[in-house]
Amino acid sequence: MAIRVMLVDDQVLLRTGFRMVLAAQPDMEVVAEAGDGVEALQVLRATAVDVVLMDVRMPKLDGVETTSRICVDPNAPKVLILTTFDLDEYAFSALKAGASGFMLKDVPPGELLAAIRSVHSGDAVVAPSTTRRLLDRFAPMLPATGQEPRHKELQRLTEREREVMVLVAQGLSNGEIAARLVLSEATVKTHVGRILTKLGLRDRVQVVVLAYETGLVRAGGGQG
Repeated sequence: MAIRVMLVDDQVLLRTGFRMVLAAQPDMEVVAEAGDGVEALQVLRATAVDVVLMDVRMPKLDGVETTSRICVDPNAPKVLILTTFDLDEYAFSALKAGASGFMLKDVPPGELLAAIRSVHSGDAVVAPSTTRRLLDRFAPMLPATGQEPRHKELQRLTEREREVMVLVAQGLSNGEIAARLVLSEATVKTHVGRILTKLGLRDRVQVVVLAYETGLVRAGGGQG
């Protein structure tokens, strides 16, 4: 089945451009569009969508708040944030709100298509190192470390899972983690899956965010 994509952006020309790129793909279909967050939430109530391409700066309801409302439902579509500026504070807020990643609006078509497929398959769209760089930049906006409830969540992890979580948050891929810990890549993928399940997280991006929020990893990528 084709990946059902929704375009949410207040600029009609941008939506038209994205729609033309996606329509040329045999495995994708644009099933809905919206010009702002309020309209997007209304459309989503009646339309089955797999991936939402979400602008951050829109009238009525911005992309961050819209993402937050969408991601409350664990079965909600994945959200891919589109931003004009790299390391945009809006992108940071959207990741915390539940987005599966972010892309720049001027991204080459091939990268956008790969990102949509990646999000649909359950992977994080942005490289963990990019997410880490974003978090390093906006670390002062994070809550103070040492929050007891958050640390209690981490106690559900085994020592090995905690090790893997630190390396994910430091920007390593599954292959790099496997080499570092002398494990197979399949084993690392299993550990990452268990971390997501135990902590109730959607994807690797949220693993990175939680690692920062708990102080497990600090700005600069060091272990807390």
